[in-house]
Amino acid sequence: MSPPIPPKPPARPDRASFWRYLRLMRRDILSAHPARLYRAWMAEFRTPFFRSYLCNDPEIVARVLKAPNREFPKSNRMAEGLRPLLGRSVFLTNGPEWERQRRIIDPAFEGGRLHESLPAMEAAACTAVARLAPRADGQPVEIEAETAHAAADAIFRTLFSIPIEDDLATAAFAAFRAHQATQPLVNLGAFLPLPRWVPRLHSARTRATARAIRAPIRQMVAARADEIAAGTAPDDLATKIMTTADPDTGSRFAPAEMVDQVATFFLAGHETSASALAWSLYLLALFPDWQDRLAAEAAGLDPAGTDMAALGRLRVARAVFREAMRLYPPVPMMVREAACPVTFRGRALRPGAQIVISPWHLHRHERLWARPDEFAPDRFDTDTGRACLRTAYIPFSSGPRACPGAGFAMAEGPLMLAHLVAAYRFDPVPGRTPMPAAQLTVRSKDGIWLRLTRRDQSR
Repeated sequence: MSPPIPPKPPARPDRASFWRYLRLMRRDILSAHPARLYRAWMAEFRTPFFRSYLCNDPEIVARVLKAPNREFPKSNRMAEGLRPLLGRSVFLTNGPEWERQRRIIDPAFEGGRLHESLPAMEAAACTAVARLAPRADGQPVEIEAETAHAAADAIFRTLFSIPIEDDLATAAFAAFRAHQATQPLVNLGAFLPLPRWVPRLHSARTRATARAIRAPIRQMVAARADEIAAGTAPDDLATKIMTTADPDTGSRFAPAEMVDQVATFFLAGHETSASALAWSLYLLALFPDWQDRLAAEAAGLDPAGTDMAALGRLRVARAVFREAMRLYPPVPMMVREAACPVTFRGRALRPGAQIVISPWHLHRHERLWARPDEFAPDRFDTDTGRACLRTAYIPFSSGPRACPGAGFAMAEGPLMLAHLVAAYRFDPVPGRTPMPAAQLTVRSKDGIWLRLTRRDQSR
């Protein structure tokens, strides 16, 4: 019997009017595109107001992502919908403002910081295992809510040295899910050539959910600023970022700026990690042989704590997590803008052209990957897989704007998977196949439901 194919949303018909495309985008940006994009090297989309080019050619992808930021800056069109949540954070800015922000942020994620953050990640993983114990009775569990709680806990512990409270985790998950449901990327400012001075109209619900997410962040940043002033702040990521001066200007982040940055860390480190972890668990439930291999590997974890050497030995967990992010990249699309005329594959792009880099399509490209829609964690051990890993695998982007926390994510994800699978067996719920959908991140349209049972009743 052939192995199951992980779920993939249906593609739209090859031709669609601009207004139908807009309606589809409001519903889900994955199913708004035609199937031919899984084979195309480059595709042009015309709207009444601008041209957009989706690029899957690895050479073009590398050129766009690895060029200096001024050549292909982030598109402000996509930033329009994210402003209520992320403000002027490093995720949205360009030019000197972005360069200053990265000079302040990057040192917090260098060198030994990952080693120092590992105990906080493991504490979050162990807490997640304990929290799931009462639910490991074989009844369906919506696992996205649980991975969101675990990822939020890891972010709070590594950033602010505190565990997340249950009510705050629940509120944060509900606010993020509600924020995604408002389709914040589909804002008139993303499609119409509005002057800068024209106010961007966001729904009342979008603004309210953004406020709900930012309010506790603002409180934590204010409290940390007081601790820094008093000399009592712990040596964690928040303190490192808030006390780092820009080497060029000597300036530091003001509290309002730090709120914007933490909102981005929360989105990048919580929402995306939660998505990747939930899909990883679903895939392991769908492929029990891989789950058993991971459980056997995880049985060797030291109860006293995991060090960097032990983390490096979690090869199956890392392969599963990496393959899950290939099939379900948390951030499905990135949009850059051509600052100057440029020619790609014989097509002349004018300044202002929108260049779409889609990890979703690139990771499943039929002319790059062998069996692109199949779950095969061992594909990265082949020559073809290793080549694609270098040229066609960008869950964290690439180049100057690559996610600074990529190393943290690739430690946290496998570590949490190992602890969870060591403790519990995960099985699918018949009739509850999750269907990927995306606005901010790739989530399941109706949640991911799994059954949990304890592996060892004596644990």
